[in-house]
Amino acid sequence: MKTTAVRLYGEKDLRLESFELPEMKEDEILVKIISDSVCMSTYKLVQQGDKHKRVSESLSEHPAVIGHELSGIIVEAGSRWKDKYQKGMKFTVQPEVTIGGVSRTVGYNYGAYGGDSTYSILPAEVMETGSLILFKGESFFEASLSEPASCIIAGYHRMYHTSKTSHQHIMGVKEQGSQIILGACGPMGLECIDYALQIDNGPSLIVAVDVSDERIARAEKMLKPEDDTKKLIFVNSGKLEDPVEELRALTAGYGYDDVFVYAPVRALIEQADKLLAEDGCLNFFAGPVDQSLSAEVNFYNVHYARTHTVGFTGSTNEDLYEALRLMEEGRIHPTVMVTHIGGLESAVDTTLNVPGIPGGKKLIYPHIDLPLTAIEDFRKLSEKDELFGRLADSCDRHQGCWNAVAERILLEHYQVDLTK
Repeated sequence: MKTTAVRLYGEKDLRLESFELPEMKEDEILVKIISDSVCMSTYKLVQQGDKHKRVSESLSEHPAVIGHELSGIIVEAGSRWKDKYQKGMKFTVQPEVTIGGVSRTVGYNYGAYGGDSTYSILPAEVMETGSLILFKGESFFEASLSEPASCIIAGYHRMYHTSKTSHQHIMGVKEQGSQIILGACGPMGLECIDYALQIDNGPSLIVAVDVSDERIARAEKMLKPEDDTKKLIFVNSGKLEDPVEELRALTAGYGYDDVFVYAPVRALIEQADKLLAEDGCLNFFAGPVDQSLSAEVNFYNVHYARTHTVGFTGSTNEDLYEALRLMEEGRIHPTVMVTHIGGLESAVDTTLNVPGIPGGKKLIYPHIDLPLTAIEDFRKLSEKDELFGRLADSCDRHQGCWNAVAERILLEHYQVDLTK
């Protein structure tokens, strides 16, 4: 079986190439990749190459297929798995697996398995660890987005608060508390808002901070509280004379119980620290490329106000199942993250230039031939190609968002066979 894939050979060395997959073993599964969402983590991997923490072998000798936010269909299961997995089943994966204390991650460590490929072979450890996850959703892209959504959920589950009368850590964001999100209108920040709006016993006040009026306007259009138990406020901090004082004023000076930081910027981290209320928890959710990134923290408050900081990368299987369940129930809408779609040939340039491409998540469909295209450009492009008119109409019916109907139109246009 031949596949076409984007493989990483070293620092900023991405190559789109076709090659023969190894013969599938009895404990492996052959799959067809239908969608993959480009993650900022992959950009950071590409920038660092062999220096990246998750790379375990020389990339020049063992190039890795990139992409870990993937979904697709099962083509053939090895004899060990035939009773459990059948041809045509839809799937997504938990990217990181741990066997015998050793962790490996799709998109970082495998030469024949990754999201930016037409076909891949799932190694035995994916099934053995329960990391192959079946789903019955209408679209493939939502399954791809379940991975970043699960990372958001993991971040919420890592938050904690303390007590003055016991040493117990109370996990999760504070019930009916105040929450602020810095860098809120990027793709992951948007989903952080989305999850906050639906979480049971979550915050009653959510302040979403960004520095772009355009991004804020898009977020306000897509994200609104469903009832009056939650209050959502958008703020452009670039227009504030004293951001800390004015943002604290929204809580009558109390500060915020839960603070999420979605950009690896020292000044932003230090601002977040100053926004913490007593027993406030700061979640640094922006994995930096700079391994020496540091920021000043007020240790007087650590001691007397019990402020604290958490961080986490990735998610657990439970987080991923929760993301899929909430999407099936229509409670979270990760599609708010998506602003572009493209085919496999656009994956190299897209991955190399993620920070410089405006907007949010970029979806790659490995079996279509399409340059990376912004959803907001569909209507203009329809003047020359009726496909984009149909896609634009579908997105207009979904508040400007990519959706299952649009995906189906795209796959049918390019005659992507979902049966083999």
